[in-house]
Amino acid sequence: MSIVFEWNTHKAIINVEKHGVCFSEAITIFNDPLAKIFTDVWHSQNEHREIIIGHCRDERLCLVVFTAISDDRYRIISARIATPKEQRCYEQQIR
Repeated sequence: MSIVFEWNTHKAIINVEKHGVCFSEAITIFNDPLAKIFTDVWHSQNEHREIIIGHCRDERLCLVVFTAISDDRYRIISARIATPKEQRCYEQQIR
């Protein structure tokens, strides 16, 4: 089963301007076997959101916020480079 990704085009443009990460690159994080997924407890009031942290195809460590529309369809909400603190936490988890 392959996952289909979707996103708001306007939001994607703003995300590149703000965070320097395009959504088409961000979805490659789902191919990282060491990526970690956890619930975004702070932003899941109206919909269940999740965060994945891992390496994109370009090898940057990124965080991607997404929501599962169905088992095989995800909507990307935002993507950005991991902060130094997030990077340290990620590295501790994969050891």
